[in-house]
Amino acid sequence: MTKTKRINVRGIAISIISKGEYDYISLTDMLRAKDGDFFISDWLRNRNTVEFLGIWESIYNPNFNYGEFAIIKSQAGLNNYKISIKEWVKKTNAIGLKATAGRYGGTYAHKDIAFEFGMWISPEFKIYLIKEFQRLKEDENQRLILGWDAKRILSKINYRIHTDAIKKNLIPKKIEKKAKTIIYASEADVLNMALFGKTAKDWRDQNPNVEGNIRDNSTVEQLIVLANLESLNAEFIRQGLLQDERLKKLNDIAIIQMRSLLDTPLIKELK
Repeated sequence: MTKTKRINVRGIAISIISKGEYDYISLTDMLRAKDGDFFISDWLRNRNTVEFLGIWESIYNPNFNYGEFAIIKSQAGLNNYKISIKEWVKKTNAIGLKATAGRYGGTYAHKDIAFEFGMWISPEFKIYLIKEFQRLKEDENQRLILGWDAKRILSKINYRIHTDAIKKNLIPKKIEKKAKTIIYASEADVLNMALFGKTAKDWRDQNPNVEGNIRDNSTVEQLIVLANLESLNAEFIRQGLLQDERLKKLNDIAIIQMRSLLDTPLIKELK
């Protein structure tokens, strides 16, 4: 999924797109800070630029076409030589530069390359670009930390109530530890089925490459409902309701609560 953000560098709004773990900064936007005529193709034809791009690609891109790169490098700097971003990407399989279309179209570069490009605009601009980019990442990290803490706290809020109820009502005295584990897993999956419509194992089988478990990858809304379901399930257990009865009740409650939370603006403050 591609996410778009913006930073402001010395009065210039600059778009940033994130694809997976990489951030790409708009060179097209950055050009507005350059005095006089200057084109990305001018920068790309420079031999020092080509050498820098080749080194970057060799480190991060296992599919880089070294043969085509060697040809481009041999011609870089010649008066009659020019190459566009699209040609560079097509010939070398480069991943550090991108030419995009649409609302936020233009030429984008991986942050390492964009910082280097910033020096061509001016040393001062490069410094402010790095400063604003770092500020953006610090803000993102802070929001991530706050969101993670909120999620983990909410998911653990009723843990003791829930497990105590299971111990008193479902676990016989002096049984093997293995049997206790089976009962805990069963009750956890009652909540998983009520809220997510699948067991923890079902989710893992469907998401083999995703880190964490089904609850680690839940939304804030889901974790709020999950905390509520844990408390309610503990009470249902005390009342002696059978597991299938509890599952139906919990599922009905989960549907109602999720609908309510999704319409609650205050939830956005936890994200």
